[in-house]
Amino acid sequence: MNAAQDLARAAAAMPSVRLLRGDAVVLEPLCWLWPGFLPAGMLTILGGSPGCGKTTIALSLAATVTRGGTWPDRSRCTRPGDVIVWSGEDPHAVTAARLTAAGADMTRVHFVDSVSDGEAFDPARDVPLLESTVQRLTAPRLLIVDPIVSAVAGDSHKGAEVRRALQPVVDLGQRLGCAVLGITHFSKATSGRDPVERVTGSIAFAALARLVLVAAKVKPEPGDQGEPRRVLMRAKSNVGPDDGGFAYALERKEVAPDVEGQRVRWLEALEGSARDLLAEAESANDGDDGPGHVAAWLRELLGAGPVSVREVKRQADEAGYTWRTTQRAMKRAGVQSQRAGFGKPAEWSLIEANHATVAPSAPHKNAGANGANGVAVGVTDDDTEVL
Repeated sequence: MNAAQDLARAAAAMPSVRLLRGDAVVLEPLCWLWPGFLPAGMLTILGGSPGCGKTTIALSLAATVTRGGTWPDRSRCTRPGDVIVWSGEDPHAVTAARLTAAGADMTRVHFVDSVSDGEAFDPARDVPLLESTVQRLTAPRLLIVDPIVSAVAGDSHKGAEVRRALQPVVDLGQRLGCAVLGITHFSKATSGRDPVERVTGSIAFAALARLVLVAAKVKPEPGDQGEPRRVLMRAKSNVGPDDGGFAYALERKEVAPDVEGQRVRWLEALEGSARDLLAEAESANDGDDGPGHVAAWLRELLGAGPVSVREVKRQADEAGYTWRTTQRAMKRAGVQSQRAGFGKPAEWSLIEANHATVAPSAPHKNAGANGANGVAVGVTDDDTEVL
C-alpha cells in the first residue's frame, strides 16, 4: 500500500501538460493601430529592395502615431501615443530629421540608445531590458526595429534560430499591446518570386509576422524623365486582407538651417496582389520579362489569328509571365480584345490583322466588320482588362 501511495505522490509531483477547454477561451476583437495594415500587439515585417524608402515609410507611420494624424487611406489614427525607434543603420540625428520632416511630435519619440551599464543596446540580447523600460511609458504604441535581422544572434537563415530569437520581440508587443514593425531587405536575385519568400534570411521572419508589407520602386518607362513612383503593398496577412496598398513618392524638406529630412508623400490607393504589382514595378524598364519582351511573345502567339483570352492566360502562365505584365504589353504589341458575337468568349488579336479584313462599306448598328453583336476595339469582359 505504501508503495502505491509513493507512486501516486511521485506521479503528482511530475510536470504535466494543462489543457484548456475551448469554451473557456474568451473571444476578443483584434486591436489595430492602423486598421488593415498595422495590428497592435503583433509583429509586422516591412521588406523591399535598397533605395525604396522602407525606413522613411516606417518613420512616416511613426509620425502619424505620435500626433494622431491621418493614415495613407485618409482614416485617422485613433490610438495616438509613444513610438520607440531602434536603428542599427542610421544615427539618431538622421532619423530625427526624417521624423521632423514627417511632422512627428518629437516629445513622443524615444530612441533606443544604450544600456545603463554603458554597453550598446543589442536587440538580440537586451529586449527583456527594453520591455521593462518601455512599459513605464504612458502609451507605447509602436516599436520599430531596423533591421529586424539584428534581433537574431544566431544564423538568420535557420528557421529554428530565427523563431527563438524573435520570440522575445513578439512577446514584448503582445504584453504591451504595442505594434512591432521590423524592417528588412529582399534577397538578391529573387525578382518574380512570391514577395513573402523574398524577405532576406529564413522564411521564419515572414512566417512569424502576422502581416508582411513590401515596398518597391517602379522603374520608369524608356524615355520617361519623371520622378520614379513607388508602391507599398500587403503581401501577407493572417488577420485581414492580403492585397492592396498605396503609391507614394519620397521628397525632402528643410527641418533646420542646413538640415534636410526625407519624408513620404502618399498618393493613390492601389488594388491587386503584391506579386503582380511588384512584377510590374520591377519589369517596367523592359528587362527579360518586361512588357517589350512580352509584346514580342504576344505578336508571335497571335500571328496565326485570334486566340481566346483564357488560352492567352494559360500560355502566358506557362511562359512565366504574370497576367498584369501581359495586359500591359497589349498596347505595345498592337493587340485588341473583342468578341466575335453575342455570348461568345473574348478573343485577343493583332489590330493590323483585323484592319486587313474590315468591310469597305460604312457600318451601321446592324452591320459591319464585327456584325450585329460585334464589340469595338478595347472593350473588355471579366477575363481581361486593357491598360
